[in-house]
Amino acid sequence: MQSKPSRRQFVQSTAGAAFVGGIVNFAWGGIQDKAESTSPGEKVHVGVIGANGQGRANIERVSDAGANVVALCDVDEARLASGSKGFEKAKQYNDFRKLLEQKDVDAVIVAIPDDMHAFASIPAMQLGKHVYCEKPLTHSIYEARRMAEVAKQNPKLMTQMGHSGHASEGTRLTVEMVRSGLIGEITEVHTWTDRPIWPQGIERPAKSDPIPKNLNWDLWLGPAPERPFNNAYHPFKWRGWCDFGTGALGDMGCHIIDASYWALNLG
Repeated sequence: MQSKPSRRQFVQSTAGAAFVGGIVNFAWGGIQDKAESTSPGEKVHVGVIGANGQGRANIERVSDAGANVVALCDVDEARLASGSKGFEKAKQYNDFRKLLEQKDVDAVIVAIPDDMHAFASIPAMQLGKHVYCEKPLTHSIYEARRMAEVAKQNPKLMTQMGHSGHASEGTRLTVEMVRSGLIGEITEVHTWTDRPIWPQGIERPAKSDPIPKNLNWDLWLGPAPERPFNNAYHPFKWRGWCDFGTGALGDMGCHIIDASYWALNLG
């Protein structure tokens, strides 16, 4: 019997098969509309990939909207246990591929490191599941273009990138003021941030640390080049390495540049 491929082998092979893609339009309003149905059986069943941090905030948000959180996934069992508090009835997974196989999952939230966004979102859409993917949408421009193609191939799906700034009143008011001509003609735009607030542009750690018993390091690495575990990577500072994150530009650029890009119709 042929052994099952590791997650890294899986994502590397699927990337070669153009299994990467899509901008996601998961309308929270769409979930809420369905969730407000009088029949419990009509509620949207949501699976969350990345059960802690931002993932936990999303779990609470969709639950408050009336959706059923039926599946949770995290490669770190300790973070999975912490993130699932209050949602113990949801099935738990370490491998997101297993979560996607769960038949009653209508929609998924992707809240894991940047380099895995496309790899989790694409197969979800191809399986007919709505997708809400946290920003930055993907790890590369190519992946974003492929995700957009997959989303267009599945027009009945609601897909959306998580972008709290774009949905805020302040950003919308900025767009209205600029477009109304209130501040005159715009000829130049400057944007700035206090990022990075984590180590960035640094060398790979020279030493290795013991892999925590609660962490599946192979699944955490995903499509990234294999390397020894180091405490510097998990759970937060992975953003400082290009193999996993997109730096300050991907972390805050989509927020900070958005208002001017939107207001000026830069296209």
